[in-house]
Amino acid sequence: MAETSFDVVVVGAGPGGYVAAIRAAQLGMKVAVVERAHLGGICLNWGCIPTKALLRSAEVFRTMKHAKDYGLSVQGATADLQAVVQRSRGVAKQLAGGVGHLLKKNKVTVFDGQGRLLGKGKVGVEKDAKTTELTAKHIILATGARAKTFPGLEPDGKVIWTYKGALVPDVMPKRLLVVGSGAIGIEFASFFHTMGAEVTVVEVLDRIVPVEDPDISAHLAKSLKKDGMTILTKAKVANIAVSGGMAKVSVEQGGKTQDIEVDRVILAVGITPNVEDIGLENTSIKPGKGGFLETDEWCRTTEPGVYAIGDLTQAPWLAHKASHEGVLCAEKIAGLPDLHPLDVTKIPACTYCHPQIASVGLTEPKAKELGYDVKVGRFPFMGNGKAIALGEPEGMIKTVFDAKTGELLGAHMIGAEVTELIQGYAIARTLETTEVDLMHTVFPHPTLSEMMHESVLDAYGRAIHF
Repeated sequence: MAETSFDVVVVGAGPGGYVAAIRAAQLGMKVAVVERAHLGGICLNWGCIPTKALLRSAEVFRTMKHAKDYGLSVQGATADLQAVVQRSRGVAKQLAGGVGHLLKKNKVTVFDGQGRLLGKGKVGVEKDAKTTELTAKHIILATGARAKTFPGLEPDGKVIWTYKGALVPDVMPKRLLVVGSGAIGIEFASFFHTMGAEVTVVEVLDRIVPVEDPDISAHLAKSLKKDGMTILTKAKVANIAVSGGMAKVSVEQGGKTQDIEVDRVILAVGITPNVEDIGLENTSIKPGKGGFLETDEWCRTTEPGVYAIGDLTQAPWLAHKASHEGVLCAEKIAGLPDLHPLDVTKIPACTYCHPQIASVGLTEPKAKELGYDVKVGRFPFMGNGKAIALGEPEGMIKTVFDAKTGELLGAHMIGAEVTELIQGYAIARTLETTEVDLMHTVFPHPTLSEMMHESVLDAYGRAIHF
């Protein structure tokens, strides 16, 4: 008979849940994970990983189409959509299998089924109409979130997609409309546009990727429009009528309504936390704004012994934030000393459109809103030798400093490989470095990272190559 008594039970095996389980096991605790669908959660199976695989195929295809710019010749380059999707699914399957191996290696017991809180220290696991009751001193909720929908804009999985449908398209749409320009929406817009679709993006706010610094939003909008994408801001979808395998989308903008006919629609208007059917009614936990759970700085809910991490809780909704919370939560349960609460302003964010976007910390407007006197530096990709050699001269790096102390308040990038570069500034934020530390750091040549140095220098009127 399977063991049912544990130190920690984690409900959900996404990037928050499985990491929390492994760290708790490393700290000597007896751990179980309950997962109703796939190990690795949305991130590995239907989010971060498979989308990046698709976008990598699009990046290679884009380069092939521009082979002449590199002195090369590629004749008749075409894309096999189903082969691209098959590769993406294969990558996801490989990594999800790896999670299973890691849990087994760390002696974490995995229960397959729907997990529900049953009251103090108890979790029920339902599978095939049978319920197994687990007991634990500590319970970590990591049930994640799903795509948000609105009345009248419900996905049908055929013509109207959420991210799941967009990851396994049956056809390459000739015309596509994307509702929402956050990271998910703009990444899918970029993928399908590169693969040959005529793409329109509808954003209700006044600029695309609205959580990013305004300079980055403006740069991306200019780039996408130049590349042939249609961007409609301060606009909203009033209605979607599906007929004959097509969609007629009514878009309101500036007091006028236009009907746009497309083959497919992608809804990317945010997420909804998975709080239903997890037994919250058997606890003191009450969902907050948007249905998300409120926690303290140690991921504790209002119910003693119950914690919540990842997309189930407040923003930002990022896989790496969930993983960090998982580690923090496990270490707090274990009683480790000298722990530090998570500072969300030190969490980097990445968007894998073309050109890529990455950021960490405060935007320039937010810093000013908080009362900082700021110094701002900028450096264009056009001024960097490596960017020119790569054939990627489009982009910029922007840094925001506290004029009084020299603290790096924020960094914002757009261009090739900035999703890899941003970690340098994330480390700088964590180490509380100043402009002096960054100025005195030697950056290797020729690299894209030299632009990070130049942007810092520019904030203080010392840029060399600009």
